[in-house]
Amino acid sequence: MTTAAHADIEEILAALADDRDREALVHHDRRLTGGELADTVHRLAHTLDGRVRPSTVVALLAGNTPEAMAARYAVNLLGAGITQPHEGLSVEAQARIVDDVEAALVLVDAPHAAPAAEILDRAAPVDALGLGATDHWPDVLAESADAPAEPISGRARPGDIEQVRHTGGTTGHPKGITYTFAHHLRTAEVREHLSGFGTDGAGARLLVATPIAHAGGAIADRTLGGGGIVVLQDGFEPGTFLDALGRERITHTFLLPPLLYRLLDHPALERTDLSALRSVVYGGAPANPRRIAEAVDRIGPVLSQFYGQTEAGGISALTPEEHGKPELLETVGRPIPSTEIAIVGDDGARVGPGERGELWVRTGTEMDGYWKQPELTAETIVDGWVRTGDVAWQDDAGYLHLVDRVKDMVVVVGGHVYTSELEDVLMDHPGVRQAAVFGAPDTDGAEVVHAAVVPADPAPTGAELGDLVADRAGAMYVPREISFVQRLPLTGIGKTDKKRLRAELTG
Repeated sequence: MTTAAHADIEEILAALADDRDREALVHHDRRLTGGELADTVHRLAHTLDGRVRPSTVVALLAGNTPEAMAARYAVNLLGAGITQPHEGLSVEAQARIVDDVEAALVLVDAPHAAPAAEILDRAAPVDALGLGATDHWPDVLAESADAPAEPISGRARPGDIEQVRHTGGTTGHPKGITYTFAHHLRTAEVREHLSGFGTDGAGARLLVATPIAHAGGAIADRTLGGGGIVVLQDGFEPGTFLDALGRERITHTFLLPPLLYRLLDHPALERTDLSALRSVVYGGAPANPRRIAEAVDRIGPVLSQFYGQTEAGGISALTPEEHGKPELLETVGRPIPSTEIAIVGDDGARVGPGERGELWVRTGTEMDGYWKQPELTAETIVDGWVRTGDVAWQDDAGYLHLVDRVKDMVVVVGGHVYTSELEDVLMDHPGVRQAAVFGAPDTDGAEVVHAAVVPADPAPTGAELGDLVADRAGAMYVPREISFVQRLPLTGIGKTDKKRLRAELTG
C-alpha cells in the first residue's frame, strides 16, 4: 500500500515508467531512458530489502551520478533515510558524519572508491557495498542485475527519517538538518507557489552541476517527476557548463551566485548558444546587484532569485519580470504566499517597517530538527518560527532586504560591519569581479575587517577601494587589509569558503 508520506518517490518512478523510452538522465556519454532508471531503482530496492529498513539511515558516498540518484530512490523507497556528505568536506569530517548518523549501511559509488576507503578507515566499523565494481566492497549493482524490476510500494511512515543534510562537520559535532517523510506532505502544499523553480513540464531539460545531495537533487527530482530530462555534471567548471548549455539545449538550471559570476567571467559565454534557456534560478548565497544586472543583460530575462534556507525552506522570490527593475536587485524579492515573516529586534519584539532585525519565518516547509541536537533545535525553532540568523528589513512594497548573516557581522571598535554590504560596495567598482569580506581578531580583542578581491583588468589599487568604501559606507567599513586573489575558494556546494579564505590570508 502506498503511503502518502512517500508519494513523491513513487510518483517519480511512475512518471519514468509511464514513458519508458524517453530520455531521462544524461551523464557524460551515458543516456538513460525512463524505463532503465526506474528498473534500476526497483532492482536495487529488491536487492537491498532486508539490509535496509525503515527508521535507519544509509550513508551515500557518491557524487552527481545516475547510480547515486538510483541509490537514494531505492533507499527511500524502503523507508530508510539517506545522508550524502558533500565532497567539499574533509575525509575526517565525512567520517564523523558516517559515525554521527550511526549508518546502518554505506553505499559507495565506484568513482569515489578511493576517498571512500579513507573515510571508512576513519569511521567506526560499518557494512559497505559498492555501486559498481571496486577493490573493497561487493558490487550491489551487479548483484541486483538478476533481481526483479517489478515496483515496490513505499515502506516509509510519515515520522521516519528521509534525509539528513549536514551543513557543517568541519569541527566538532556535525550539524545535521533532518527531514522526515512527512516533510514531503508539507512541501506539496506550497509547491504551487514555487512553480518555475526547476521545471515547467515535459519539455524541461535541467542542467545540474551543484551537488545532488542539496538543492540540485530536489530540483532534479521535480524535473524527472514532471517528464523532463536531467543532465548531470560531476561538478561546476564554467567552460564545461557553458558547453553543455548549448549542446544539450538546456532550458533550466540552478546556480549559486559565485558560480554565476564565473560564467560571466568566462570568454566562452559570448559564443554559447543560449536560445533554449528559459530559467536560471540562483540562490544559496548573497547576490551582488551589479553582477546580477550584468547577467540579465548578457544571458537574458530568464533569471529568478530564490531565497530560502535548509532549515527553513522557501522564504521569498524575485521573478524574471522583477529583474527588469534595477532597484529590486537590491532585494531578495517578496515572501512567497505560503511564508509568514517577522523581523525581530534584540529584545525579542518585532521592529517597525524599514528597521533592521533578525528574520524569523514560518514556511510550513521547515526542517524537522537538527540531528541529535535538541537544544540547538529549540533555540532555532521557537513556537513554530524559524530563526534564520539573517539580518533583514522589509520595505513598504513588501520586498525583503538582507543585510548579513548575524554570525558574519564583524564587531569593530565603534560598531558592526555587515560583510554583505561591504562586499556590494567593493563590487560596485568596475575593476572588481568578486569580493569576500571577513573579520579577524585584533590584538586588543576586537576584530578588524579583511577583504579579498578578484580584480578585473585593469585592476584597482587598494587605496582606490579604500577611498570608495570610505565615501560610500564610512571609515569604519574600510578594510584593514585588502588582498588581491585570482579566485575565491568555494565550499563543496558553491558558496564562498570564508573559513578557508581567513586561514589562507591571516594564518
